[in-house]
Amino acid sequence: MAMANSVFTSPFTAVRSKASDSSLSILNCSRTSKPINYFTVTQRSYSSQKTNTMLCASVDGLDSSSISLSEQEADVPMPIVLIDQDSDPDATIVQLSFGDRLGALIDTMKALKDLGLDVLKGTVTTENSVTETKFSITRATGRKVEDPDLLERIRLTIINNLLKYHPESSERLAMGEAFGIKAPEKKLDVDSATHIHVKDDGPRRSLLYIEAADRPGLLLEIIKIMADININVESAEIEMEGLVAKDKFHVSYRGAALNSSLSQVLVNCLRYYLRRPETDEDSY
Repeated sequence: MAMANSVFTSPFTAVRSKASDSSLSILNCSRTSKPINYFTVTQRSYSSQKTNTMLCASVDGLDSSSISLSEQEADVPMPIVLIDQDSDPDATIVQLSFGDRLGALIDTMKALKDLGLDVLKGTVTTENSVTETKFSITRATGRKVEDPDLLERIRLTIINNLLKYHPESSERLAMGEAFGIKAPEKKLDVDSATHIHVKDDGPRRSLLYIEAADRPGLLLEIIKIMADININVESAEIEMEGLVAKDKFHVSYRGAALNSSLSQVLVNCLRYYLRRPETDEDSY
């Protein structure tokens, strides 16, 4: 975790919704050569209890040594990671939320930079006690991320940081069983958790929707299966919601939407793979 006196130029904007019952105030959080020293997190609830703690800015979560916790810990919220390839033609959008527990995510931004990525801008919004952070990222060349392997590394990097700085999230994450302090109590039934649908999205492409039990390497295997049957992936939206992966792909075959026969072949191939208990290759 970076030290508080390190120099960091933040691209973040803080936003608070009218419907919010918590507020986030970031000090010195503008494009400037001066370092960010601290930010203040103020949490308000409908009871009379209030916690106001001063923290170092360069943290991903709330350090237990410097935060005052209530006697009764709240339920662990649902962690959500979304990688959006459609909203911005020039950048990949990464969105992360974990209830109201996320900090400044500076260490996560540093980890993304270590992957050879640039964080162009970021926004933090808070609504109904949920803090949502968005990054706009590109490769060092200035182009959006299109390599499936790098997209999966981005996803796993964010999840690993979430497990590192918020170990309580492990009971809500599929990878918490292997790397977390507490494995998920709820085990998904692989068959019932798997849903695959293909529908036309215009004459030149189809929309593939996949919902399945999450596991490392899932995205790469899905892309590989489609490549094996010569289906082209034009764009993707990769989402992880707790134990479940919810992915959308715009796909085509030789410049046209998939016909019914090819759609059925794709669904059968994906269903066969996704209903297997684990991947054959080590994807960690």
